[in-house]
Amino acid sequence: MSRINPFIPAVVRVSDGFTIGAGRKQIPKYLPDKTISIQLQPLSPGDLRHVDGMNLQGLLKSIHVDGNYYGVNREKAIGGDLIIIGSETWLVIEPMELWPDWCRLLVQLQVTP
Repeated sequence: MSRINPFIPAVVRVSDGFTIGAGRKQIPKYLPDKTISIQLQPLSPGDLRHVDGMNLQGLLKSIHVDGNYYGVNREKAIGGDLIIIGSETWLVIEPMELWPDWCRLLVQLQVTP
C-alpha cells in the first residue's frame, strides 16, 4: 500500500484548549508542533455517505497516521487538532477509526482569507 500511496511528512498541532482574548473571544492553544508521517487519501464511497449528513463544505480527505488525534469534543474538552501538509492546514473533524497505535481521520482543508 505504501508504494502506491507513500507516506509523506506532515506537522501535527495538538489542541491544548483555549485562552480568552479581546472581546471574550476564545483563542485556540496548541502543544508544540510535532513532525509525523501520514498517508493522505480521498474519501471512499462509504466515507462520503458517512459525512453526507454532517453539512460539511469544502475539501475533505482521509488521513492514516500513527498515534491518536481528535476532532472537537466539547464534553471531553479535547480536539480541534491540525495537520499541516506543506502550505495546507487540515482540521481533524473526527477519527473514523481509532486504534491503540494508529488512527484514520476525517480532515477538512482550512481556507484562510
